[in-house]
Amino acid sequence: MMAQKVRTTFIAIVVLIVFLASVYHYLVRHQPVISAQDPLLSPPGPLYPNPKYAIRHEDAPNHESNSRVNSAVSILLPAWEILVVVSTETPLPLDSNAYTCLFPNNDTSPARPAGILPSLDRNLFKCDLPVRLRRRLPFPQPILTKSPENPPEIKSPASALLRWNFLVYDSLTTENDVILFVKGVNNRQGIHREPSEFRCVFGDDAIHGVRTAVKSSLQEVFRCPRPERTGPVDDGEPVKVSLEISDQKLVMPSVAYYTPARKIALQEPKSPICACTLVYNAAKFLKEWVVYHSEIGVQKFFLYDNDSDDDLEKVVTELVDHGYNVSTLFWPWPKTQEAGFSHCAIHANDSCAWMMYMDVDEFIYSPNWLNSSTPSDQMLPSLLPTGNHVGQVIMNCYEFGPSNQKSHPVLGVTQGYNCRNRVENRHKSIVLLNAIDASLLNVIHHFKVREGYRTKNLGMDHAVVNHYKFQAWEEFKTKFRRRVSAYVVDWTQAVNLDSKDRTPGLGYAAVEPKGWAEKFCEVYDNRLRDMTRRWFGMEAPSGNHMAWQI
Repeated sequence: MMAQKVRTTFIAIVVLIVFLASVYHYLVRHQPVISAQDPLLSPPGPLYPNPKYAIRHEDAPNHESNSRVNSAVSILLPAWEILVVVSTETPLPLDSNAYTCLFPNNDTSPARPAGILPSLDRNLFKCDLPVRLRRRLPFPQPILTKSPENPPEIKSPASALLRWNFLVYDSLTTENDVILFVKGVNNRQGIHREPSEFRCVFGDDAIHGVRTAVKSSLQEVFRCPRPERTGPVDDGEPVKVSLEISDQKLVMPSVAYYTPARKIALQEPKSPICACTLVYNAAKFLKEWVVYHSEIGVQKFFLYDNDSDDDLEKVVTELVDHGYNVSTLFWPWPKTQEAGFSHCAIHANDSCAWMMYMDVDEFIYSPNWLNSSTPSDQMLPSLLPTGNHVGQVIMNCYEFGPSNQKSHPVLGVTQGYNCRNRVENRHKSIVLLNAIDASLLNVIHHFKVREGYRTKNLGMDHAVVNHYKFQAWEEFKTKFRRRVSAYVVDWTQAVNLDSKDRTPGLGYAAVEPKGWAEKFCEVYDNRLRDMTRRWFGMEAPSGNHMAWQI
């Protein structure tokens, strides 16, 4: 009797396993249904998504396109946002409601002007994927129209949206090579696929495009030689460039273009020290950061605008009008801090010698400056070594807490936040651009330097970075929306709750923890506050404003 029960149970388990396997294989063969309940859901996908969303050789057109840079293409970003990339023949309107995204099922979504893609001077719009279209793959591309009631003809079937998690999204051309910025290949920090697995492809035609070998493939940066002037690159006009996964004969979707470099001789010497940072809605912090660091020796500021929707452009204009050298580059790509820093290292190399990589809530100073009555533009250069093959200096950070602030301090972060954790954490860098390794590999604001150069830690008695990280809750909670690094934990997901990247005790929801205003307060540190008051106005006769309140 017992043996019969065991046999019956065993048979039932086998039948259940067979049934579950059948269900699994059915789901694999069919397009998945995706829940639309979570508006922050980023479309799922494996390392190499279904090939129908890429371009295989056998599917490629056997001709050259005559609309290399004029056709619109749309990319599905996280949070169901769609980035519509169009030619400059579709100008960014003064009226933010001038355009509409029209989908094949006649659903519509307002199209908002987003900016200009600098790599090819293309205009960008954003709209949301309608809820009804979020449930099944493939997600269709919209048409950008001014007249949804009288729309242009929609081709059937509609092309699928490009997926942000599998895309060549930007490129740079140097004197010797082409650099591609690619999402969806090296997805984990420290794990990189071999360059021999890929080739760069130049041209819209995936079969007959010009190919060159990939020489470096670290993080989201891929480098390959420039193509010889044959085939689609003969005329010197912009031509699409992408990445081929060789063993699959699969060319990745791309919105990047290659233009043969036109070397222009610089009329001015390089600035000794520049600063580069990725910013999102940092307008209220920017003046203080620029004014302070300009006075101690930073000559140029490069801001990679990560799709801000505050008054950043207005603030930058005001700073430029006051004589500060500040430029912005629109960088709409989510979670691409490392790639943005790599891009900046190449973009600024002709105009800067050293580059400070630091966020706008971080301020560097030396304890040796604390008794100085005024700032000097030689202060920061004095921290940099001369000779000895040092290609990068590292400075440790003190992390400041909310310091009982309930809102952004009117006089600035250096004045409002004065209580911090006791132990230093993380570090930031100033790097000699010519010393950066060809791979452009960087992690947490410091780069790998090439052979022959070394990195030097300046020590807390020589240089300190005040990181005003845990600010008043209304400011801090915006970090839940966007984490710029490609490799840090996503705070909105209930995973890796013990990760050091998470804020202690914060959890994964944008809900103010109890006692937030008093958290991260172990040491009162007024050194930078008192020094900047003396330098920038609070100890002047008026005594009621700072120099950055311009």
